[in-house]
Amino acid sequence: MPQPDPLAHAFEHPEQLRDFYDAPMEAAIRKDIGRIDDLCRRLIAASPMLFVATHDEDGRADVSPRGGPPGFVTVLDDEHIAIPDATGNRRLDTLENIVASGRVGVIFVIPGRDTTLRVNGRAGVTAAPEVLERLTPVGKPPKTAIVVEAEEVYTHCPKAFVRSKLWDPDSWPDPETLPSSAEVSLAHQRNPELTLAQVEEREREALAKRLA
Repeated sequence: MPQPDPLAHAFEHPEQLRDFYDAPMEAAIRKDIGRIDDLCRRLIAASPMLFVATHDEDGRADVSPRGGPPGFVTVLDDEHIAIPDATGNRRLDTLENIVASGRVGVIFVIPGRDTTLRVNGRAGVTAAPEVLERLTPVGKPPKTAIVVEAEEVYTHCPKAFVRSKLWDPDSWPDPETLPSSAEVSLAHQRNPELTLAQVEEREREALAKRLA
C-alpha cells in the first residue's frame, strides 16, 4: 500500500504557524544588534568552525561547514566579515549559490560553548586582492573569499547543545556501531571497481597531503 505524502498537509502561509506558537519574546527580537560589535569580534576570533547556509535562484538550500584555526574569519569592519576559500571538493555549491542569490546565513561555533553566533545578510564572492591580502589563509592562499554584509547579528540560545550533549564525550556514540566515512563513501560513489581499501587509502592521503 502506498504511503501518504508527509507533506500533503504542510502549511502554505506563515500566518498558520501562530495557531501553534506564541509570539516571540521581546528579548529574542531585541538581541539582534545588526552589526559586528567588540563582543562579536571576540567570539568570531575564538571560532574554528562555522556553517554557511545558502540557496540558489530556485530556492534549493544548502548548508556547508567551514573550518580553520580560530580567527580564520576576518572582521573587515563593523558591518562586514570575510571567510577565506579553502581546499575542498571543488563542487563550489556554496560559492555558486551566493553568486546566484546574494544571500547567506552563518552560524559560528566555539568548542565547549553552548551558545552560537549568527550572522545573516547580503553576501558576495570576491577575488579582489585588497580583500584577500587581509585574510588568514587556511592552507593555501585563498583564491576567493565570501564577504558577508551583516544585517542580522545575534547569539543563539544554548538549548540545542544542552539537549544534544554535543560536548559531552560520555554521550558520543561508539564508533564501532557506525559505518566509517570510507564505507559511506564507497557505497555512495557506486563505483563497482572501487574497493574499501582504496577509499581508505585515498582518505589517508587527502588528510595527510591535501589539507593545505
